[in-house]
Amino acid sequence: MNEALSVVPIASNEARLTLMTSPGRTILHADMDAFFVSVELRRRPELMGQPVVVGGTGNRGVVAAASYEARRFGVHSALPSAIAKRRCPHAVFLPGDHDLYGKVSAEVREIFDRFTPLVEPLSLDEAFLDVTGSRRLFGTGAEIADQIRQAVRDELELGCCIGVATNKFLAKLASVEAKPIVLRDRIEPGVGVKVVEPGTEQAFLDPLKVQRLWGVGPATLDKLHRLGITIVSDLHQVDRRALGAALGENQAKHLLALAVGADDRPVEPDRDAKSIGHEETFASNTHDVSEMRSHLVRLADAVASRLRKGGVGARTLTLKVRFDDGFTTITRSTTGSEAIDSAEVIVALLGPIMDTLDPSPGVRLVGVSGSNLGPVFHQLTLDEAADGAPVHGATDAALDVIRNRFGADAIGPASAVKGGKVRNVKRGGQQWGPDQ
Repeated sequence: MNEALSVVPIASNEARLTLMTSPGRTILHADMDAFFVSVELRRRPELMGQPVVVGGTGNRGVVAAASYEARRFGVHSALPSAIAKRRCPHAVFLPGDHDLYGKVSAEVREIFDRFTPLVEPLSLDEAFLDVTGSRRLFGTGAEIADQIRQAVRDELELGCCIGVATNKFLAKLASVEAKPIVLRDRIEPGVGVKVVEPGTEQAFLDPLKVQRLWGVGPATLDKLHRLGITIVSDLHQVDRRALGAALGENQAKHLLALAVGADDRPVEPDRDAKSIGHEETFASNTHDVSEMRSHLVRLADAVASRLRKGGVGARTLTLKVRFDDGFTTITRSTTGSEAIDSAEVIVALLGPIMDTLDPSPGVRLVGVSGSNLGPVFHQLTLDEAADGAPVHGATDAALDVIRNRFGADAIGPASAVKGGKVRNVKRGGQQWGPDQ
């Protein structure tokens, strides 16, 4: 996860210590153990102890999560499913169930909320918690972490690892150190809770590989290695001007601040969505314009439904198309003066854009998203009012009522009907690629 940090240049050891320690705060980073796999094992206990992989099971799928037994064979999240099957052919591959994971994630969140209202979810399986104000009631950060792990284990039959520190950056690093260690011939249990005590931050950071710092990707790592920087402590010895010349001044400042554990970001419990979107990867390429149109209608319907559920509309609409070469991805956007939450309008705006694209090379993915979110205002024109036009959005409202009562698959666009069933686009339904 790459997030912007508020940093200042490090001028002295005294300044370094001031930045590094925030003794007034106690921040936890809770990370569920192989969350999707663990949830599946609750209903498939006969698979316990076997290599299990959850994700897209098709040739274009990717791994969402792997049990520790599967990780011994080099299977990990984001790995293409085809490669995972070659590395561990005897693994059990299961398609993802995003709805179930969402429900269990909400149950985990309810446990977090018992200890503090300051919970910042990062995904379904991890979150930051600011328990500074909870220490008098529940004890130290380590004691709170133990209580949370116990509740998750007893009530949900799941495991989690927790990092405890004075800021978010250090807490997230610490949670990784709390996890089990996967070796080729065995799995060593983790400590479960890793605490970085105030005053020990530098000792914790210095031996870590430099790629553990946020923002160090392959290109940056290569430049750092050329400067002889392999672990965090090396950053304290490097010539500042050489680092700035190699990475740029902003990136150099960023890494030097992280190297001393600087991070003043608060835990933000209420983070509004910046965009709402769906995309779908096809099990086989499509070369047909009408088929692309039908996918556009289904995706627009799903996006519009989520916009209305969130009580917002999107001023900016974006169409995404990826071709079969795996490298060519086209995105086209249009921005209007009013926020939109209607599938019909989304199709009307993005359809002409799609019509300009040639699908003959083979299209493997289509996506629709809305951003620049805000309130929706529907106002009839004088002509519409005089003609007794129906209330704007009445059809969408009826759709929402039917789906809320009978389920998402009760009604949908005609193009979503296949084999006598409605194949609506579901949130997270293709998060890890198409199944076979």
